[in-house]
Parts: sequence; C-alpha cells; structure tokens
Amino acid sequence: MPTAQDSKAEAPDVSPDVRRAEALLRTGALQSAIFNSANFSSIATDAKGVIQIFNVGAERMLGYSAADVVNKITPADISDPQELVARATALSVEFDTPITPGFEALVFKASRGIEDIYELTYFRKDGSRFPAVVSITALRDAQDAIIGYLLIGTDNTARKRAEEALLQAGALQRAIFNSANFSSIATDAQGTIQIFNVGAERMFGYTAAEVVNRITAADLHDRQEVITRAAALSLEFGVPIAPGFDALVFKAARGIEDIYEVTKVRKNGSRFPAVVSVTALRDAQNVIIGYLLIGTDNTARQEVEEERKKLDQGLRDQQFYTRSLIESNIDALMTTDPRGIITDVNKQTEALTGCTRDELIGAPFKDYFTDPARAEAGIRRVLTEGKVTNYELTARAIDGRETVVSYNATTFHDRGRRLQGVFAAARDMTELKRFEHTVRQNEIQRERDAAHAAELAVVNQELEAFSYSVSHDLRAPLRHIHGYVEMLQRATDGQLSDKAMHYLKTITDATEEMGQLIDDLLAFSRVGRAEIRGTSIQLGELVHDVIRSLEMAIKDRPIVWQIAPLPTVVGDAPLLKQVLANLIDNAVKYTRTREPAAIEIGCAGEEAGRVVLFVRDNGVGFDMQYAHKLFGVFQRLHRPEEFEGTGIGLATVRRIVGRHGGRVWAQGALNMGATFYVTLELAPPSKEAAA
Repeated sequence: MPTAQDSKAEAPDVSPDVRRAEALLRTGALQSAIFNSANFSSIATDAKGVIQIFNVGAERMLGYSAADVVNKITPADISDPQELVARATALSVEFDTPITPGFEALVFKASRGIEDIYELTYFRKDGSRFPAVVSITALRDAQDAIIGYLLIGTDNTARKRAEEALLQAGALQRAIFNSANFSSIATDAQGTIQIFNVGAERMFGYTAAEVVNRITAADLHDRQEVITRAAALSLEFGVPIAPGFDALVFKAARGIEDIYEVTKVRKNGSRFPAVVSVTALRDAQNVIIGYLLIGTDNTARQEVEEERKKLDQGLRDQQFYTRSLIESNIDALMTTDPRGIITDVNKQTEALTGCTRDELIGAPFKDYFTDPARAEAGIRRVLTEGKVTNYELTARAIDGRETVVSYNATTFHDRGRRLQGVFAAARDMTELKRFEHTVRQNEIQRERDAAHAAELAVVNQELEAFSYSVSHDLRAPLRHIHGYVEMLQRATDGQLSDKAMHYLKTITDATEEMGQLIDDLLAFSRVGRAEIRGTSIQLGELVHDVIRSLEMAIKDRPIVWQIAPLPTVVGDAPLLKQVLANLIDNAVKYTRTREPAAIEIGCAGEEAGRVVLFVRDNGVGFDMQYAHKLFGVFQRLHRPEEFEGTGIGLATVRRIVGRHGGRVWAQGALNMGATFYVTLELAPPSKEAAA
C-alpha cells in the first residue's frame, strides 16, 4: 500500500489531500495490524470521493493495485451502476431531495452523520462481480468538517471472513469505535481487555467499565468451545495449549491469520454465534503488545442457513413424494418433449416395453408401438388440441410381446406457461378387450354387457383422473374403482377366468392400500397445519387410553406391559395421543413374532428441560445404520409382506413432536428390539404440589 513517505518522494509539492492521507496513517502498532490485514478492504477518499488510501485487503479483494486507483477513480467506479441508480432513487424518495447516482449516492447518509452499512456489488479489475457488505463513515477534522470518507468492506461470498479489523487514531479511530455493528476488543499481551467499543457493548450487554482491566476476552466465550479449541490446536501444533486466552490467540501470536466461528456469552447469560478475526498488535520492535479481536453476530446468517436447509429438505421430500405417486400408479406413465422424444418414464412403462429407464429416455415415443405413424399422430394431436383421451395404441415390447393400451395425454408447461412437452398415461386394455369380445359373442346378454361396458368406461374415466391428481381428491376415484370392481365381480360371477378374478382382486387390494396411503398422507399434511392447543396432559392416562383402544386387536396376544409412572406434560392432547398410538401400535406390530411380547413405557430423564419419554419393545428391531430413515415419509425397513404399513406413521410422530418443540430418535438392533424416544415439555407444578 502506498505510504505518506512514498507520496512525498514522488511529489515534493505536497497537497492538502496528501497531508490528510498521511494523518490517517500515523497510528503505530494498531495501524499496522489493520492496514496489513488482507481480510477487509479499507478505502479512504477525499471529500470529492477520489480514492486516497487503498489497503492490501482492497488490492486482494478487487484485483487492483493501489497505484491503479489512488488519485484516479472513486469507489463508484468499481460499484454496480444499476445498483447506484437504484440506491440514488430510493434515497431521493426517502430524503425528498434529488441525489445523483454516483459517489454521492454511496455516501449520502454518512455525509449527514447517519451510520450506513449496506450490501452492494463490486466489480473486480478482471470484470468479475461479487457481493460485499460495506460500512461508510465520514471522516472529519477537528472543526467537524468532512475531509473524506472511509469505506470498509468484506467479501460477502466468503461468510467466514471476519468483519473489519480496524482501530485508527484520530478521525479513523472515532469512525470505527463509534460503530455499533462490529465488536472491537483490544487486549494487552496477557489478554486483559483494554478497549471495548460501543459495538461490543451492544453485542455483549456489558459496559466498557465492567470489563476493561477486569476480565480477558476468553471470559466472553463458551468455556467448552475454548477447551475443544485448545485440544485441537495442541494436536495440530504438537504443543500443549492451555484452554483459555492462549487458545484464542495462539495462531495470531505466531503471525498466522486466524478467523473462526465461536459461541459468545452475553452478560445476561444468553449465547449467540459469532465470527471473530484475531490479529496480534506489535510495537516498532515487532514485540506483541496486545491483540485485536473484531467480531460480528452470526445469528441471522445461521438462521437463514438453517431455513435454507429446511427448504432444501422440503423440496427433496416433495420430489420424493411426487416420484412415489408416479411410481405407484398402475398405469404406464411417460413424458416427452414437443418432438416426441421420451424424457421420463415410470416402472410400469419399463414393464410394458421391456426396456430400462435409461434405454427409454432419449428414444422416440413412436418406436415402442406397432403403428409408429399413429403414435406420432397422437403426439401431434395432443400438441394441437392440448389433450387426448382413450387414444388406442398397441405397444410392442422388446421381446415382441404386444399389449393394447388406451392412452390419455395432455401438454404440460413451465411456470412461464412455455410448452415443455406431453404427459401420457397408458392403461393396459387387454382384459377390457377380452371382455368386449365375450359381449359380442353372447347376443343374449348384449344389453347387460353393454351396460357393463359403459360402467367400465366410467371406471376408466375415474381412473384416468388419478394420473393428474396430487391432492386429497384422490380418495373419491379410489372409492369408485373399489365399488365398480365389486359390481363387476357380482355381475360376472363364474364367467371370468381365475386369472381375471385375480386381476380384479389385485385392483381391490391396491385401491384399499392406496386409500389407506392417501388417508395417512392427508393426516400427515393436516398435522403440519393443525393449530396446537396446549393444555396439561396426564401422560399415564393417555397411554392407558391408547392401550384400551387396542384391546380387540391384541386380545389373543400374550403381551407383558411395563408402564412406569409418567409425568404431566404440556401439549395438544389429540395430537400427542396420535404420537402414543403410533409408537405403541408399532411396538405391538413388531413384537408379533415374540412369545411373550414385552413392551415398556417410561421416562429416561430430561433433556433441555423436557421429559424424555420412551417406548421399548423386544420385537424384531432394526439395523442402526438405517436409523436415519425411520422418520422419513415412505421409509420402511421391513417388507410389506412381513409387516403391514404405509411408512407414514413415524413421519407423523416426528412432525407432531417437532411442532411441540421436541425431537424424536430411536435405538435398536436386529432381532433385539427397539426403543423410540420423544421429548415433551413438562407442565409446571400445580399450586397444590408446590405447596
């Protein structure tokens, strides 16, 4: 970075601007710590905005050398011009005065004594862009006249960069230490706090008088984290490091740039995450005289990150749910682009064609039918009319097997209503064709058979709607399917082959299973929206209610119940009863092979002020390597033919407990039983109990 001495050597006629720049750089060890840091850009300008100081951090961040910019350009020249226009417009409205979109827009608030920190986009020398957080402060002389501006910035794409490590004498020092947005703590060589700025006071709740010359910076940190850091550094450097202030400044003391995340402790005992940059302060002989710790509260950023993770998980869950609906469909489903090239298929399509998903994707739709021209015409018709129903084609599998199918298709679009392709569902019409042939051969039963054919058409229309349904309305067509199959079985009693009857039974079983799945999914969805009505609940009574509701189902089962005294908790009684019902029902189900079954319900202490309730059984258990799947939607660790279920019960448990502020987890081993844990809020002691 150019120095005042360099400027004098180059230009004997020293201007007032140069003298101001020299005044900003006379700060000893503190100046060296700040301006030699490459973690923050420090740009000082004159009153007109022309850059006078461009530190090593600015050089590294923006790609310019100080010589490229000093006395040549303003910070507005390296800022996004559209953002400057937008900022100037917003400030013009806010302050009811016209503001030029340039350097004036950057420093307008600061020039009026308003502390200003905001996000903008910087341009590097190579033309690349990056987001930055910039703090702007007006620099004033002894007469309070503005002599320039200080712009301190950090690259916002690197979250783990510390905030500005600046402590300047004179105007620069006042600008930094009057900022309430960053905590600036300076210590002596032993770690005792010597400077505690307004930002630190606001962040920690202490006044400077309460900490200066009284405590070390380590006293403001989480004790366990300090111990952990000391152990890690001892291992890394092969020397013993005491878990205290030494652990915080060990790297900085050895000239190693150090920025890390820690948990800080406020005066009131509350805790918050922070990012801290530590720099050693040295005298002219390069002897350490203290340390500078600059920190920023990382709470908001962590909350945003956690919310993003939740949204990502929600998206993955939604994608899994959608894919499951597609794969569970009894029809062969596929999508094509507008040219008729296959872009996706389900398992039923693989079975229909005898080809794998990878083989099908990218192939022409028409290639898998006996009449390619008719298949291609069907795609064109959908693109023209928007949909097609009951379009008959004969599919030909790779082994030559042919299947008559009825195609129903529609176009689909993106959010901008731009055409993306065609969604098609193929229903195997083999049995229907066989039935129609029987009707034609039996003239005596023509009228009745015709009626049945009409009924089957209605059934087909009802089933077709399933391909497009992703809501609770799916239950209605399922009931129609179930009812019409029963009518068909009664109407054709003794007329259909065993294979046909098997098909009908399969349809019945599938609709019942799908109906149960939909009911469970809708219940799962309602749990997420239901209002929590918190009341005091006797867990013991709730457990016994659940067990009584199972009496008919377990009356012939030898079950040994062990129920410990249970506390009173706070929660929504119907929802917590559903939690207990799901857990106890699981214990009953998975101990079916045990003689006798043993089920224990009790408490395992407390966690964060919440009671830990457990339900333990001696059933078939599970492999702990799959424990993370237990509470996911559709996640089952046992085959359906072994144990019935939809894979939603434990997901419902997690959602209900989560909405009550608790958590769930499980432990188990194959053939050695399982234990499920939930944490619930304890009810406050009653007045009688307190007395």
